[in-house]
Amino acid sequence: MSPQDGAGRVWLITGTSTGFGRAIARAALRRGDRVVATARRVDDTADLAAEAPDRARVATLDVTDDGQVAAAVDYAVAEFGRIDVVVNNAGYGSRGAFEEFTEEQIRDQFAVNVFGPFAVTRAVLPVMRAQGSGHVIQMSSLAGVRSALGGSIYSATKFALEGMSEGLAAEVKGFGIKVTMIEPGPFRTDFAGRSPARPDAMPEYAAVLDESREKFLKLHGTQPGDPERAAQVVVDVADLADPPLRLPLGPNAFENVRQTFRARLEETDAVEALGSDTDFPAAAGT
Repeated sequence: MSPQDGAGRVWLITGTSTGFGRAIARAALRRGDRVVATARRVDDTADLAAEAPDRARVATLDVTDDGQVAAAVDYAVAEFGRIDVVVNNAGYGSRGAFEEFTEEQIRDQFAVNVFGPFAVTRAVLPVMRAQGSGHVIQMSSLAGVRSALGGSIYSATKFALEGMSEGLAAEVKGFGIKVTMIEPGPFRTDFAGRSPARPDAMPEYAAVLDESREKFLKLHGTQPGDPERAAQVVVDVADLADPPLRLPLGPNAFENVRQTFRARLEETDAVEALGSDTDFPAAAGT
């Protein structure tokens, strides 16, 4: 069965208990698609299954558990016969100076934000290759384009995800598999108010980070972005025959991406003379 046979696409979405994941699951169900909504605590997603009992399934999935990853993929295929779209949404971020984070906190954030989506993607690729089609949607961030004060660790995880995804897109294109990185700006989710690993603040960084921390916390609940409208955009992207590799979400994201690359190009031009004279001298007479 293909998604064009009238039954709708099959989505496997991680992190659907809150935020973007939940909104994307609901948008896909509204479209008439079939959804396997996953979360670490399956009770958090029971209402999604109730919204469309014939087209929605829920499954427990901690993306850091390879066994649960394999089981979720197998379950989706067993229930619906295929996986057309996977959305790697599960993740979290903690703000703080790089030095404030413990090794354990850094590794934990990479385990969820990097190795989790790596594992899910690796698990679905054989299914999509066998189908000859599929779409991997990575919920990245504006922090995957540029890092900012207090965001060094979170940005590092999103840079890693984007680097993998850009290479992956070239590798799987010939199998009919598409890859899109979604780069949201500030949206009114619970991201700013939820984090399992806030580092202990160091007084040495107070002058640098206190104002930034205060602004970040005040932003919670007042972000301009509507996650429901963003979710609809993600579902619309899955309809495109030629979806973009990267898609900033929200006016703030587009402006910040432009500013980032303008500054990078300006710096590149400024240091070109310094960094260009590095090749072996041309052989005489050639």
